[in-house]
Amino acid sequence: MKHIPTFYEKYIKRLLDIVLSGLALIILSPVLLVVAILVRTKLGSPVIFCHERPGKNGKLFKLYKFRSMTNECDENGKLLPDEVRLTQFGKMLRSTSLDELPELWNILRGDMSIVGPRPLLVHYLPLYNEEQSHRHDVRPGLTGWAQAHGRNAISWEEKFELDVWYVRNLSFAVDVKTVFLTAKSVIRREGISDGKAVNMEEFKGTKETDHV
Repeated sequence: MKHIPTFYEKYIKRLLDIVLSGLALIILSPVLLVVAILVRTKLGSPVIFCHERPGKNGKLFKLYKFRSMTNECDENGKLLPDEVRLTQFGKMLRSTSLDELPELWNILRGDMSIVGPRPLLVHYLPLYNEEQSHRHDVRPGLTGWAQAHGRNAISWEEKFELDVWYVRNLSFAVDVKTVFLTAKSVIRREGISDGKAVNMEEFKGTKETDHV
C-alpha cells in the first residue's frame, strides 16, 4: 500500500523537528560538551562516529553519534572484537542513549525526525520483504514506536511490524506517546536484551514461512 502523507506529516512534523531539535541542541549543549570530553578522555578520538544509513525512501545520509568503543587492535593491526572494545563507559552511553545525542544535528538538517523508524545498516536494505520495506516511507527517527515497545528485547520481525504500524498510523498523538514511552524505558533501563551483548544479533532477512 502506497504511503500517503497526512497534513500533520507534510506541514507540521518537520516544523516541530526543526524547532525542537534546535532548542535541544542549545539546551543540551553543556551535556554534549561534557559527554564529548569524557568520550575523548576515555575512548579516544574521533569523538563523533559517522556512518552511512538509509533514510526516507532509502536515500543514504551520514548519521552522527558519540563513539562508544575504543580503537584497540591486535598485533596485526586488526580491530579487536566489539565486545572487547566496548567498555563500561561505552555501555553506559548506549543504555542511557547519550550516544544518540549528535543525531539532533541530523534532525535539524532534515535527514531524520524526532520520531520514526530507527535508521539501520545499509546492507539490510535488500533483506527487507515488501511489507518491511515500508519502514522507509518516512524519515527515520531518533526514537521510534519499536524503541518505545521493547528496544533490543524484541525480535527484528517484531521491530519491523511496529515500524510499519507507525508509518500507517503516524500522527501527532502517536509521536507524543512515543516520546513519553521512550523516556520511560530509558529511565527504567527497560528493553535492553542482554547486559553482555554489544549489539542486537544481525538481521539476515525474514523467511517466507515467517510472514504474517
